Amino acid sequence: MANDSPQAQHDEHQYDGHDHACHDHDHSHGGHDHAHHGHGHGHHHGHHHHGASHGAAFAISVGLNTAFLIAETVAGVIGHSVALLADAGHNLSDVLSLLLAWGASRLAAQPPSARFTYGMKSSSILAALANAALLWVALGAILIETLRSLIQPEAVHAPLVIAVAAAGILINGLSAVLFAKGSKDDINLRAAFQHLMADAVVSAGVVVAGVVVMLTGWHWVDPVASLVITGMIGFGSWSLLRESVRMGLLAVPDGIDEGKVRNFLLSRDGVSAVHDLHIWPMSTTETALTAHLVMPAGHPGDPFLHELAATLEQRFRIGHSTVQVECEAASCSLHPDAVV
Repeated sequence: MANDSPQAQHDEHQYDGHDHACHDHDHSHGGHDHAHHGHGHGHHHGHHHHGASHGAAFAISVGLNTAFLIAETVAGVIGHSVALLADAGHNLSDVLSLLLAWGASRLAAQPPSARFTYGMKSSSILAALANAALLWVALGAILIETLRSLIQPEAVHAPLVIAVAAAGILINGLSAVLFAKGSKDDINLRAAFQHLMADAVVSAGVVVAGVVVMLTGWHWVDPVASLVITGMIGFGSWSLLRESVRMGLLAVPDGIDEGKVRNFLLSRDGVSAVHDLHIWPMSTTETALTAHLVMPAGHPGDPFLHELAATLEQRFRIGHSTVQVECEAASCSLHPDAVV
């Protein structure tokens, strides 16, 4: 938004709390009121601290999965099991993903500064993008090794494979439970939860493959199981990749309908038009909105803007809203909506 002029800053101190004419714009900031005849926003900070830092959950999961990753890699080499090595490769990406998500959650809690006026909240979006890219790189490496083993299958030490994979079910399932609650509101936590649950399912598949090899001697079942595992992980992670890319491009977050928000703003008393409406993710858990509302002179002012911001948060989970009120849309350089 435009910066306040010196005259506007002077007029701010003359505000008496009553309705005022719409000379240009009109301001209201959540937590303290100020209105002036130069420029104005309705700005509301409603923070959603959904998952806190989940530091203990990250520490436990990283520790458990790192130990299991080492054990699984050694077992995969000794037992000649590409399925175990494939699962170990995915577990490596999970450990790195957990570390990225953990670091992002710590950065997102940092206060704003003169350079980073939103703080480091968007680091969670960068972590989501990095995690998605990391996972698909791991899938590519696993697929190459799996195809090699299909061409030249090796004898598999089935009992060892079964024992290690069974331990994987327990460790990944326990780790996933730690993120179950927070996964409802944060894509990073949801990625951790889904990856860990996928690992538990994958480990179950490796157990089944090990049992089949032990009973039948069909060693080709192991790379086939690895191929199925790779396909399952790729299919399950596609939505996370797509959502993280959308967040990186500042798309309207999933779960928010831009048309409904626009219609809600238009339905407010005195609002004749809405333009320059933008809704974007500040982080993986917080959403921001800016909009220009065209209203007649003498509009309700700050009480109207405060009520509008509170309703946007309650109804649409938009916790950071900035609304600028104008008397004439035609005079705004950001009208129509195609102009950004």
